[in-house]
Amino acid sequence: MTTEFSNVDEYISSFPENIQVLLKQIRATIVAKAPEATEGIAYGMPAYKTYGKALVYFAGFKKHIGFYATPTGHTEFAAELSIYKQGKGSVQFPLDSPIPLDLIGRIVAFRVQENESKSRRKK
Repeated sequence: MTTEFSNVDEYISSFPENIQVLLKQIRATIVAKAPEATEGIAYGMPAYKTYGKALVYFAGFKKHIGFYATPTGHTEFAAELSIYKQGKGSVQFPLDSPIPLDLIGRIVAFRVQENESKSRRKK
């Protein structure tokens, strides 16, 4: 699979239909909670920014969807994320279980507030 995607639609369309559905749901959840976020591709995956700062990323894989909310997003929701396989700044949502869209939405909302707060402090 290539990592040279020009936009999120192109990225999502590179996956099998069953994974595309899940990626689209995650994208919609992010956009609903962060409508002002800019969307792009970074590190070969969908990336969102608010206030000029990274917000969240997600990526499709063969058996899971990776979600990256920088360390603070994972730390803040550590208890709820503890049931999922994790790495430094990442969590893996297995494809054979429901994707926790409500949790993703709450993480995104937290990260938006965090970026907004940091932006205000710099002014």
